[in-house]
Amino acid sequence: MASPEPKSLVPFTRESLEVMEQHSAKKPSEEDKEDLKPNCDLEVGKELPFVYGNLPQAMVSEPLEDVDPHYTNKRTFIVLNKKRTIFRFNATWCTLSPFNSIRRATIKILVHPYPFLVLTDCIYMSMTDLPKWGPALQNTLLGIYTFEILVKLIARGIWAGPFYFFGDSWNWLDFSVTLFEHISRYSPLNFISVCRIMRNLRILKIIPLNQGLKSFVAILIHCLKKLTVVIILTLFFLSVFSLIGMGLFMGNLKHKCLRWPQENETDMLNNRTGNPYYIRETENFYYLEGERYALLCGNRSDASQCPEGYVCVKAGVNPDDGYTNFDSFGWALLALFRLMTQDYPEALYHQILYASGKVYMIFFVVISFWFAFYMASLFLGLLAISYEEEKQTAAEKATIDQEFQKSLPELQEEKITAETKTIQIEMKKRSSTSMITSLDVLDDATISHKEELKKSRQRCPFCWYKFAKTFLIWDCSPCWLKLKEFVHRIIMDPFTDLFLTICIILNIHFLALEHYPMSLETSNILSIGNVVFIGIFTAEMIFKIIAMYPYGYFQVGWNIYDSLIVFHGLAELYLTNVHGLAILRSFRVLRIFRLGRYWPTFKILMLTLCNSIVALKDLVLLLFTFIFFSAVVGLNLYGSKYKKYVCNINEDCQLPHWHMHDFFHSFLNVFRILCGEWIETLWDCFKVAGQFSCIPFYMMVILIGKLLILYLFLALIISFSSYKPATTEEFSEEAKNLQRAMARIKKGINYLLSKIVCKKQNVLEETMDNISDVYVKENISDHTLSELSNTQDFLKDKEKSSGTEKNTMTENESQSLIPSPSVSETVPIASEESDIENPDNKEIQSKSGDGSSKEKVKQSSSSECSTVDIVLSEEEMVYECEKPKHLRNVYERRSSSAQIGRGPKKGKIWKNIRKTCCKIVENNCFKCFIGLVTLLSTGALAFEDIYIDQRKTIKILLEYADMIFTYIFILEMLLKWMAYGFKAYFTNGWYKLDFMVVIVFCLSLIGKSREELKPLVSIKFLRALRVLSQFEKMKVVVRALIKTTLPTLNVFLVCLMIWLAFGIIGVHLFAGKFYECIDPTSGERFPLSEVMNRSQCESLVFNESMPWENAKLNFDNVGISFLSLLQVATFNGWITIMNSAVDSTDVDMQPNFENNIYMYCYFIDFIIIGLFLPLSMLIGAIVANFHKHKIKISSNIFITVKQKKQYRALKKLMYEDSQQPVPLPENKFQRFIFDLVTSRVFNIIIMTLICFQAITIMIQSEEQSPKIDTALFWINSVYVMLYIGECVLKLIVFHCNYFTSGWNIFDFMVVVFSITGLFLPLMVGYYLVSPSLVQLILLSRIIHILHPEKGLKLFHNLLLPLMLSLPALLNISLLIFLIMFIYAIFGMYNFAYVKKEAGIDDMSNFETFSSSMLCLFRVTIFAGWDGMLNAVFNSKWSDCDPNKINPGTQVRGDCGNPFLGIIYFVSYILLTRLIIVNMYIVVVMEFLNIASKKKAKTLSEEDFRKFFQVWKRFDPERTQYIDSSKLSDFAAALDPPLFMAKPNKGQLVAMDLPMAVGDRIHCLDVLLALTKRVLGKDLSMEKVLSEMESGLTLANTFKITYEPITTTLKRKQEVVSATIIQRAYKSYRLRQNDKNTSDTHMIDGDREVQAIKEDSYIDKAEGVSILQSQI
Repeated sequence: MASPEPKSLVPFTRESLEVMEQHSAKKPSEEDKEDLKPNCDLEVGKELPFVYGNLPQAMVSEPLEDVDPHYTNKRTFIVLNKKRTIFRFNATWCTLSPFNSIRRATIKILVHPYPFLVLTDCIYMSMTDLPKWGPALQNTLLGIYTFEILVKLIARGIWAGPFYFFGDSWNWLDFSVTLFEHISRYSPLNFISVCRIMRNLRILKIIPLNQGLKSFVAILIHCLKKLTVVIILTLFFLSVFSLIGMGLFMGNLKHKCLRWPQENETDMLNNRTGNPYYIRETENFYYLEGERYALLCGNRSDASQCPEGYVCVKAGVNPDDGYTNFDSFGWALLALFRLMTQDYPEALYHQILYASGKVYMIFFVVISFWFAFYMASLFLGLLAISYEEEKQTAAEKATIDQEFQKSLPELQEEKITAETKTIQIEMKKRSSTSMITSLDVLDDATISHKEELKKSRQRCPFCWYKFAKTFLIWDCSPCWLKLKEFVHRIIMDPFTDLFLTICIILNIHFLALEHYPMSLETSNILSIGNVVFIGIFTAEMIFKIIAMYPYGYFQVGWNIYDSLIVFHGLAELYLTNVHGLAILRSFRVLRIFRLGRYWPTFKILMLTLCNSIVALKDLVLLLFTFIFFSAVVGLNLYGSKYKKYVCNINEDCQLPHWHMHDFFHSFLNVFRILCGEWIETLWDCFKVAGQFSCIPFYMMVILIGKLLILYLFLALIISFSSYKPATTEEFSEEAKNLQRAMARIKKGINYLLSKIVCKKQNVLEETMDNISDVYVKENISDHTLSELSNTQDFLKDKEKSSGTEKNTMTENESQSLIPSPSVSETVPIASEESDIENPDNKEIQSKSGDGSSKEKVKQSSSSECSTVDIVLSEEEMVYECEKPKHLRNVYERRSSSAQIGRGPKKGKIWKNIRKTCCKIVENNCFKCFIGLVTLLSTGALAFEDIYIDQRKTIKILLEYADMIFTYIFILEMLLKWMAYGFKAYFTNGWYKLDFMVVIVFCLSLIGKSREELKPLVSIKFLRALRVLSQFEKMKVVVRALIKTTLPTLNVFLVCLMIWLAFGIIGVHLFAGKFYECIDPTSGERFPLSEVMNRSQCESLVFNESMPWENAKLNFDNVGISFLSLLQVATFNGWITIMNSAVDSTDVDMQPNFENNIYMYCYFIDFIIIGLFLPLSMLIGAIVANFHKHKIKISSNIFITVKQKKQYRALKKLMYEDSQQPVPLPENKFQRFIFDLVTSRVFNIIIMTLICFQAITIMIQSEEQSPKIDTALFWINSVYVMLYIGECVLKLIVFHCNYFTSGWNIFDFMVVVFSITGLFLPLMVGYYLVSPSLVQLILLSRIIHILHPEKGLKLFHNLLLPLMLSLPALLNISLLIFLIMFIYAIFGMYNFAYVKKEAGIDDMSNFETFSSSMLCLFRVTIFAGWDGMLNAVFNSKWSDCDPNKINPGTQVRGDCGNPFLGIIYFVSYILLTRLIIVNMYIVVVMEFLNIASKKKAKTLSEEDFRKFFQVWKRFDPERTQYIDSSKLSDFAAALDPPLFMAKPNKGQLVAMDLPMAVGDRIHCLDVLLALTKRVLGKDLSMEKVLSEMESGLTLANTFKITYEPITTTLKRKQEVVSATIIQRAYKSYRLRQNDKNTSDTHMIDGDREVQAIKEDSYIDKAEGVSILQSQI
C-alpha cells in the first residue's frame, strides 16, 4: 500500500547520498524500526503506482531517490524503466559509485530485460539434430550470458547482501551455469554431456524475467514449507508399509510353476533338478496364453495353483524384468509409492494375489484406498489453506489498487479545478471589462480538457467511430427503415429464438449421427442437412445485420461468434473437393457452443473460467515452463541412450511409442508422467540408463509437477465454488425469449384443452356439487362440529410449533428422498383416522365452547373405514412423530369414552385395528427385526454364485429363505398400509423404495416358478436397495448427495457438451481408421511391407483366419467415442487408444507406426480442455452446494443427529489427555522408577529403540547370508528383552493403573506376542511360523510416533481433521460398500461365465462374490477396468464360444454382453467417483474449518488443554494452586493466545487475582483472568465467562475449598506501603544516630529520604495506572 502522502520522484544526487549517510549515522529507536516496514507495492519488480505521478522521459533509467520510507536509511536508490518497473540498487559497499559513468551505463542495460535471448536458447536446446551453425550460436549465447553477468556485477556489486549480485538466488544460478560451461569448454576433460545438462538450467531464467512467475515460485516455496510435515508423514507411512510388505512378500514373487520331469524319479532328482541351469531355463516355466512372464504361484490354498505336471518353486527372477519385488527396502518403497500414486496397480495386485493369496487384498485396500485417499486429502487440505491465505492477501491488495484507480481521475479533476480557481482569482484582480470573456474562455478550456480525457479513455481512435457512423449505420431512406423495423420484429420475436434453438439442437443431432460404415443415403441426408442449417444460420445473420445495422450487430460477442460459424460453413462448402482441407469438417463442432447464447449456466461458467485463467495465467505459464524444462532435461539425459540401447527395450531394436530420443516424445513422456502413468516408462529408463540416473529425474517430475497441477486444480475449484445458478433477472434476452415462447405455447395448449373439455367440465361440476353436499353431511354426522373445529385449531397450533422446521426444510423435501431425518423414520396416521390429537382437553373444550364450530370444514375427509384420508404435511408428520408417547397414552384414555364411543361399532373396530398396526410398525423391536431381515435377505444374495448348483443344500435353504423374506416384507407393507393409509405411505420416498423392493421379491419368486419368466430372477440384486431405507446413516448420505449433486445438473450438461464436441471431432478424425490386419499365430499386426490395405489382407492365402479387425475401443460413432474418451479420462487403456490413433493412416488402410504422430495433440487437448477444466467446474459446483447446506445446518451434512454428538465427543477426546492421572508411589525406589519411566528422556530412548528396530528391518534383503539371519535373531531377542524390561518397570510403578491406558495395553500385547513369536518357531519350526513375524510385531510399536503426547505434535495436527471426519467418512464408505455389493451381485448374474482373457482371469472374475468385489475394487480406483470391459466385449463367434459347456451348471457359452457391460461399468464409475469426490470434500472442508477457527480470535478446547498441561509442570502435586512468585513464569510458558511475554508482572498484578493463604493462586482464577484478557470485556463475553466459570466449577468437583484473604493488587499495595514505612523508619533512625555529624551529611540524608519517598510514590502511581488500564 502506498503511503498516504506519496513522495515525488527526485533524482539521486550526491547531496541525497550525504543525507542518507547522516540519517544512517543516527541510531533509530525501536518504535521507528517497527513502524518502518517495506511497502509491498514498492517491492522490486513491481510497477510504480500512478499515485506518484507521471514518469518524465528524463528520469527513465536514471538513479532516483528511494520512494519507500523503509529504505531511507538503507543507502539505496531506485531506477525505473519505460514500463515503470522498480529496480533497487545499493549506493555503497563493494561497488562503484552510483555517479560513475560505467555503473550508470550498466544500470541502463540491466533495467531493460531481453527475454528473446532466453527463448532462442530454449529453442536451440530442444533441437536434437543440431545445424552447422549450432556451435557458433552456442558460443554467441555464451558470450552474451558472460557479458550479462559482468554487467550485473558492475551494476549491483560483488556482495551477498540484499540488492547485490550474490544476494539473489537467480544470479547464483546464472553465475554457476555460466562458470561451469566455461570450465567444461576449456577443460581438457570431456564434459560435453554434463555441460548440456547444466545448460538446461538456463530455461529457468524465464522465471525472474516475469514478476508473476517469480511471485508464484515464492508462493509454491511457501506451500512447500507448510507441506514439509505432510511429506515427512508420507515418508513415515510409506516406510512402515514398505517394511510390512517386506515381511509379508519378501521372495514370494519368485515363485513360479516349474515343469516337473516325468522320467525315472531317481534320475530326475539327482541329474535333472540338481542341475542349476535347469531351473534358470525360462522354457521350463508355465506361461499363460499371450503372457510375457511366467505364471506366479503360491503355497497357500487361496493362492494360484500350478497345473498338472508343474510344481511351485522359488526360481528365476522377479516380474517386470526384476523391477517389481519386495526383496529389499528400496524396491519395496518403490512398489508402495507406485500403489500410493495408483499407477498400474492391477498388475501388482495380481502378482501378489497369485503368489501369496487373496487374503492379502486387505493390505492393498488399506494402501490404495485409505492411505492414498488420506495422503491426497492432506496435500489438498494444506494447499487449499495456503491458497485461501494468498487469495485473501491478493483481495486486500486488489481493493487498495481499486481505490488508487478510483482516486486517479478524481485527483486529475481536482488538479484541473484547482488550476481554474487560481486563474479565476488572478482574473479577478484584473480589469472588470476583460474578466467575463476570460472566464468564458477558461470554462471552454476546462470542458475541452475533460472531453480530451474522455476521448483518451476510449479504446478506438476517433476516425474509426466516424467511419463506423458513416458506413456501418444504415439509415439512408425511410423505406429501408421500415424494412429494418419489420425485420427487427421478426428476428427478435420469441418464436424466432425458439426456432433457432431447435435448429441448433437438430444440427447437433445431425453432427452426432455420423458414423462408420455409413450408407450413401445417410451420407446424402447429412450433407443436405448441413447445407440447410448453413442456409438458416446465414439468413439469421443477414436478418440481424439488417435489423441491428452492422455496427450494432458486431458489438455483440455472440453475433461475432455466429458470423464466424457462418463464414466457416460457407468456406467449407466452397472448399469441399479441395484435397487436404477435410480437417475443416472438424470445426463444425463449434456450432454446438451456440447453445450457450440461450443457456445462462454455460455463459456463467465460461465467464468464470475466462476470469480464472486470466488470474492464473502466470501459474499456467509456470507449469508449461516446468514441463518444457523437464522435457529438455530428459532429452539431454536419456535421448542418446534410448537410441544406443534400444534393443534392451524392444526385440526388433526399434524405438517404441514412448521414449525420449527427440523433444516431442520427451514432452509426451513428461506429460504422461504428470497424468499418473510413469512406472512402465521408468522400467524402460532403467534398461537404457540405469536406476540411479532415472529415479531422481522421475521423482522430480512427479513431485514438483503434481504440486503445480494440484495447486492449479484447487485454484480453479475454489474459483468455481462461487458458482450460483442464474436467476431470471440474469438471463440474456434470448433466454428470456425462449421462456416467453414456451409460456405462449403452454397458454395456447391450455386454451385449446379448456375449449375441448368445456362441456364435460360443466357436467362434472354439477355432479361434484351434489357429491360434496352429501360428503359434508356424512362427515358432520360422524363428527360433531366442535370436534372438527378443535381438530383445525389443533392443526394451527401445530403449524405454529413447527414453524421453525418449515423454514429449514426445502421444497424438494416433500416429494423426494430428501426429507429431514425425523420425517423419514415414520409416517403417522392421518389426523382424522388416528386418536392422536391435542392432549390438552381443557383447551379443546374451551375452544369448542367459543363458537369455533363456525370454521370451515375440510372437504377432503373421507369415511371412517377408508384407508385413504387427509394427508398431513410433513411438518405435521414431524410433530406427530416426535410427540411424546406418554401424551399419546393420556389422550387415548381420555378419548376412548368421548370420541371413539360415539362412532358406529365398525368404525371403532377399524380404528382399533389401525391403532394396533401403528403401534406395531412404530415399535423399536419391530424396526430392529425388519432391519435384521433386510440384512439377511441382502447377505443371502452373496451365496448365489456359479457353484450354487453344486451346493444343493444351500440352494434349497436360499429358496425357502427367499419365500420367508418375501412374506415378511409383504406383511410389513400391509401393516404400514393399514397404519398410515395409502396416501401417507406413497408420499414417502423411502416407502416407495420398499414397495419397489417387495415387487422385486414377488417377481423373482414368479421367475423361479416358470421357465419362460426365468430372466426375472436376475433382478434380485435390487433387493439390496432396501438397506437404504432401513439405516439412517445411509439415508443421510443419500440425502446429502442429492442435495449436493442435483443442483449441478446444468454444470454436468455443460461438461457433457464439451465431451460431445471432442467425440464428434474424434469421429471426423479416426472413424474407420482403427482397423488392422492381425497375424493369428503371433497376435501382432502385419508390417506395412506385407499388407498395405484391406484388400491385400483379404487376399492372403489364409484369408479365413486373418481378419481385418477393428479395435474394440474406437471412434466409429459418437457412442463408442464417448466410451473411448472415458477410458482416456480415467487413464485406463488410453495408451492403446492413443497408439492406435497415432498409427492410423486412412480408411481401409493398414496402420503404420506413428504415421500420424501429431494426433497426440488431440488427446492432450482433451485431457486439458475436456477433463481438467470440466472436472474443476463440476467439483467446484458440488463444493458450493456442500458449503451452502453446511452453513444452513451449521454442521456436516453427511452425519446423523446422534453422530453430531459423537463428533463433539471425538473432538473433545482428541484435544484432552487420554491418560488418567496416576497417584505417586510412596516408596522411594518406586518413586525413582516412576520419575524414570515418566521422564522425557526415557520416552526418547524408547522412541530411538523403535526407530533402530525399524532400521534393522530396512537393511535386510531376500538373498542375505545365514550369518545375517543369526545376527538379526539375536538383535530381535535384545529388543524383546528391552521391551520386557520397560513393561516390568511400568508394572512395578503403575500396578493396575498400567492397564487403564490403551497405549500400555497395546505395548503389553506386543511384548506377549513377541515372546510367543520368538520361541514358537523353535518348537514347531519356521515352516508354520514366519521368521519375520517377530519383526512385524515389534515394528507395530512404531505407531507410538503418532502418540498425541509422547509422539511428534506436528503429526497430531494432521491426524485431527481425518479423525474428526471419520463419522462422515464411515457413512460414505457404507454407501460405497452397498453400491459395490449391488454391482457385485449384478455382475455374478450377468458376467460369471465370460471368457477369461484381458482383465478377467482366475483371480479377478465374476464367478464368486469375493472375486466380484475384487473386480469392483479395481474399478473403484481405476485399476484396469478397461481389460474387464474388453473381456465383456467378446460377443462374436470369433472371440467366444456361445455353446461352451460350463461344468456343474446348465448355463452354456462364455460370451459377454457389450451393451450391458458398458452400462454396468460406466454407471458404476460415475456413481463411485461422485461419492469419492464428496469424501475428499468432507476432509478438505474440515481442514479449512479448523484453519478458519485458528485464525479467529477465540479460545478453543485445545487452548484450555494446553493451559492445564503447562499447569501440571508448575503444580506437580496437583494441589490446584501455585505460588504467586511462579505466576510470571507460568504466564510466559503458555501458548498463544493465553501467552503473556515478559515483563508481565505489572499486567498480572493489575488482573487483581484472588490469593489464598501462603500467597497461592488457584488455577481457575488464573484461567478466567487470562480468558477475560483475550476475549475482552463485552457484555456477551461476560455471559460466556460466567457460563464457563460455572461449568469449570461443576467439572472440578474435587476442587479444594479455599477462602481468598487478599488479591494481587491489594498485596502489591501492601508491599508498596510497607516499603514506604520501612524507608521512613530507616531515615528516622539515621537522623537519630547522626546528630553529631556535619551539616553536609544531614543535607545528603534529607535528599536520600526525599528520593526514597519519590520512588515510593512513583511505584504506587504505576500500580494504580496499570490497574486502570487493564481493568
